[in-house]
Amino acid sequence: MKLDSIANSNNDEFYTPRYAIEPIIKYLNVSKYKKIWCPFDTDESLFVHVLRENSFEVTNTHILTGQDFFTTNIVDCDCIISNPPYSMKGKVFERLFDLNKPFAMLVGVVGLFESQYRFNLFKNNQFEIMYFNKRIAYFKNYTEQTPSLNPPFSSVYITRDLLPTSICFETLKK
Repeated sequence: MKLDSIANSNNDEFYTPRYAIEPIIKYLNVSKYKKIWCPFDTDESLFVHVLRENSFEVTNTHILTGQDFFTTNIVDCDCIISNPPYSMKGKVFERLFDLNKPFAMLVGVVGLFESQYRFNLFKNNQFEIMYFNKRIAYFKNYTEQTPSLNPPFSSVYITRDLLPTSICFETLKK
């Protein structure tokens, strides 16, 4: 999502490599979660491509096409999956919990629970976490997909009503 101009962080538009999307696929039963909304994704998004390749019906929206997650009416979906803007993660999770739909959001784990606001948000809502054995190297350009070198943080999926246990561990196959 291109919110870095609003947040003034210049770090919110990073793209997720295929190998970081594949671990969540095995937890998505296509008959239960047929329709998926990717609210921070353009048509180029690998979330959109990988989910469609696995027989899911995907609706993608993005602020660059005038569809702001915080003001867009929820689309007809069974599940919400994406990599949200880092600087807006508290507001994103607040809206996701309010929507009361299953979701999976790939986020950096650094500082995730370190504000009182987010601490209370997670304390008062059911969620699961998927941890990985390696860090994810995001990229800035779909054409080149050159991974960032030595990512300074680990990423996790924060999910709701998707994983079989509150904490799952997955191996990334880079």
